[in-house]
Amino acid sequence: MLETSARLLRLLSLLQAHREWSGADLADRLGVTPRTVRRDVERLRELGYPVHSAPGTAGGYQLGAGAELPPLLLDDEEAVAVAVGLRTAAAGGVAGIEETSVRALAKLEQVLPARLRRRVGALNDFTVPLVSGAGPRVDAAVLTELAAACRDGQQLRFAYAAHDGTVSRRTVEPHRLVSAQRRWYLVAWDTGRADWRTFRADRITPTPPHGPRVAPRRPPAEDLAAYVSQGVSTAAYAVSATVLLHAPRAEAAQRIAPTVGTLAEVDDRSCLLRTGAQSLDALVVLLAMTGFEFEVREPAELTERIREISRRLSRASAGAARPPR
Repeated sequence: MLETSARLLRLLSLLQAHREWSGADLADRLGVTPRTVRRDVERLRELGYPVHSAPGTAGGYQLGAGAELPPLLLDDEEAVAVAVGLRTAAAGGVAGIEETSVRALAKLEQVLPARLRRRVGALNDFTVPLVSGAGPRVDAAVLTELAAACRDGQQLRFAYAAHDGTVSRRTVEPHRLVSAQRRWYLVAWDTGRADWRTFRADRITPTPPHGPRVAPRRPPAEDLAAYVSQGVSTAAYAVSATVLLHAPRAEAAQRIAPTVGTLAEVDDRSCLLRTGAQSLDALVVLLAMTGFEFEVREPAELTERIREISRRLSRASAGAARPPR
């Protein structure tokens, strides 16, 4: 009986975590047969949980709205992970959830066992967030609306403010949200431009009604994080460059954020950096600030600009070395 009850809680947790499950997937997750899954679903229905099902190969199980769910059940690692997430959210780039996150963290601490409360308390007492007020912030409600549209495969309509402030109306088929360094990006198929686009979430103002639902498209890349990184660090700028860094990729990644450039391993001692900026001078500064030895692969104009700046700095250095008359 205890095993059955535990399995029912696990099944309910799975139905909460994902919008729709096939019977085979649930059976695999629970380590039981599809027939047992059907019986357990019936038990949940008898207990008052609205579990909807659709027959056929495209069918599956889905937890209906309005279900009164049991208390949150977390193991030790999950409880600490939730606390860390709430702490991060309290100082993150999503507007409007800081106070809510603090309240939720306080409630979580009240129901934690003493051993976990001590760990979470240490996290709060000995962590000081470094918050920059200059970063872009996305409204939590907007982020939730975008995520729901991605989940439901629903066309999304919104007003989008470009970098120069120009506002355009867009209708897209949203695919995924990508988070990078306090910024959120929406990867979507732009129906008006018949191509994939990446949108800054903080520049999106939804204009419902949305819809209809559409069949999912093949994404523009398998690695969407790399796709967004390339788009926001290189393609979006007037000048781009490919540079060989004399440093292992893992070491370079510690200094060069995904929003600055993409890194590709060459061997265990070097990697390729692809990056962009608004001018050649800005690229020179960016490369100098990495602290690595490097070779410019392209464009040739960047190499010449580095020579010009090097001669200027040499003259300035020579002048500074002369004693005053």
